Amino acid sequence: MTKIKRAAIVGGTHGNEFTGIYLIKKFEKYPALIKRHSFETFTLLGNPRAFEESRRYIDKDLNRCFLKKDLHDTTLSSYEDIRAKNIHKILGPKGNSQVDVIVDLHSTTTNMGLSIILKNEHPFLLKLAAYLSSINPLVKVCCAASDRESSFLRSLCELGFVVEVGPVAQSVLSAEWFQKTEELIYTILNYLDSSNQGTAPPSPSAVTVYFTISDVDYPRNERGEIQAMIHPQLQFRDYEPLHPGDPMFLTFDGKEIPYVGESTVYPIFINEAAYYEKGVAMCFTKKQEILLSSHDVIEMQPS
Repeated sequence: MTKIKRAAIVGGTHGNEFTGIYLIKKFEKYPALIKRHSFETFTLLGNPRAFEESRRYIDKDLNRCFLKKDLHDTTLSSYEDIRAKNIHKILGPKGNSQVDVIVDLHSTTTNMGLSIILKNEHPFLLKLAAYLSSINPLVKVCCAASDRESSFLRSLCELGFVVEVGPVAQSVLSAEWFQKTEELIYTILNYLDSSNQGTAPPSPSAVTVYFTISDVDYPRNERGEIQAMIHPQLQFRDYEPLHPGDPMFLTFDGKEIPYVGESTVYPIFINEAAYYEKGVAMCFTKKQEILLSSHDVIEMQPS
């Protein structure tokens, strides 16, 4: 049985995502809210300087600074590289972390609801995610379908995952999403506590997971300038099916650009404000059902 001894809640990996930041501040002021009997919980503000300036980052995206080679590269001296090394000392080392669970709190301008983003298909994480999605319809579960090493903060420990909530504007506090995220955190901590004591609530026999396939950029001209917008019929339809031939983009003169793939996909992070600089208009996923008892994966039919 997976035994949790220490759990870390991180907020403000991006300095303009206020939901997680102000939850961290609340938990630091009222630590009893996140205290559980069977394990230690502590908090960490990821990028304090970026928060002070209400920016996503100072020099580079902190949530892309956690590759092992970068963490051990003393020549990398940007603010975020130095901060990543400090966080690595607190939570790491990567591959042998001092914490058993990392809950990294993020917010998004897209309609992601309460998304649980896993870095792997660890059975414990799948059971936790299955339980959370079974009791709250806003909870969706994503997983990166890649064998490559992750550069995200959550990758510092095996049971690291992201809670991504939205839509919330950058550098804005939404009471609605603050409260929904706070309640989800308490549910996660309660689950970890009961699991340690052998009384975890039963999880469903299967969980729906959206596995990432690829990132999709906006249509651009030879100078790299965006030539089309997210189609109005697709905007805010994260996790909904996109069929071949469905409108995906709309040019400035009103021409529709359809999705030309061969199979149905489920876009997420549609029109995320922070991803314009990354050349990402949305992320394609495939929808699959994982049977928890045998850990088999069944690809779900388009709905």
